[in-house]
Amino acid sequence: MEIAIVGATEQPRPTPMRVLISAPLLSAVSGISTHVNLLLGSSLAQTYQLIHFQAGGEGRKETPLARAARLVWSPLKLAWAITYHRPAIVHLNTAMNRKAFWRDAAYVLVAKVLRRRVVHQIHGGLLPDAFCGNRLTRSIVRWLLRLPDAVVVLAEVEVEAYRRFVPVARVELIPNAIETNGLIGGRRAGAATNGSLHLVYLGRLAENKGILDIVSAIKGLTEREIKTRLSIAGSGPDEVRLRQKVELLGLSDQVTFHGPLFGEEKNRLWQAADIFVFPTYHTEGLPYALLESMAAGSVPVISPVGAIPDVMQDGVHGVFVPPKDPKALTNALARLANDRELLSRMAATGRRRILERYTIERLADDFQQLYASL
Repeated sequence: MEIAIVGATEQPRPTPMRVLISAPLLSAVSGISTHVNLLLGSSLAQTYQLIHFQAGGEGRKETPLARAARLVWSPLKLAWAITYHRPAIVHLNTAMNRKAFWRDAAYVLVAKVLRRRVVHQIHGGLLPDAFCGNRLTRSIVRWLLRLPDAVVVLAEVEVEAYRRFVPVARVELIPNAIETNGLIGGRRAGAATNGSLHLVYLGRLAENKGILDIVSAIKGLTEREIKTRLSIAGSGPDEVRLRQKVELLGLSDQVTFHGPLFGEEKNRLWQAADIFVFPTYHTEGLPYALLESMAAGSVPVISPVGAIPDVMQDGVHGVFVPPKDPKALTNALARLANDRELLSRMAATGRRRILERYTIERLADDFQQLYASL
């Protein structure tokens, strides 16, 4: 008797559906670049063919004339990329600030004219009501937010604000996530000991991140005879002012400037830290530094802005402090310095929180479901 084996010969695998994803230069120090790099390295890239489209000025060295030319030509470049690659979905990453939103509004229009599904992901910035200064702007922004097939935001407060602002839009919550390898399980300086408290700031050195208040708080702790040391990793427009303040307050022996850190060097800094201090009053989305610090067991002392309250609970995973209040920051740090058992408990609960909800596997699965639904 002959047996026919169906499918015994290997069939060619179908070409994965293509998704064009916008982001600045992938090597740029940018939250959006980090986000897209994570997606490109995730399991999502095994199901969909992800193609990077470079947008924005981060990582570029441009003259004003070159920048103006880029802004004029970039929508045409996007049209060419869509025509050439023929993606089924165009995934645009932007922020709700004047420069990024209006630039990327042109991209939305191009993608919709070329009849592509559009995911418009907003990485923090102003809420839409605050963004719109007058009735005309409000009408234009509301119309533009109706065009994408899905608007993706990072925080619960943003979901509510966007659904209220444009009820007919499909608004989805997909928080940021991180690759936890290299952060979980590393050896840390003992947070439960009575030694010097090691504080870390990692991010852009800009005044609205609260960096000058951090230095004032270190001075306050020194006056209370609480031993601390501060590691600062990053660069930015207010670095000179920050260094001057450190020197003026006589804290040069306690504060170390590392410059921008990446990869293993950054992970080692997190693992050696007791506290991530971040009294920001910037319009944050969901800072990667927060997720990384918690994964490594570094307890956040942070302002409750953007998506930060979605990630951590005050007194459980870390401590909330009001922005622009160095005295409150000093008091919060002193409390943890004097209660190392509480510090260790928060470190453990924070690590569990990240493993449960903020891994790259969850992020890839969320976008897999979103893309499939489109």
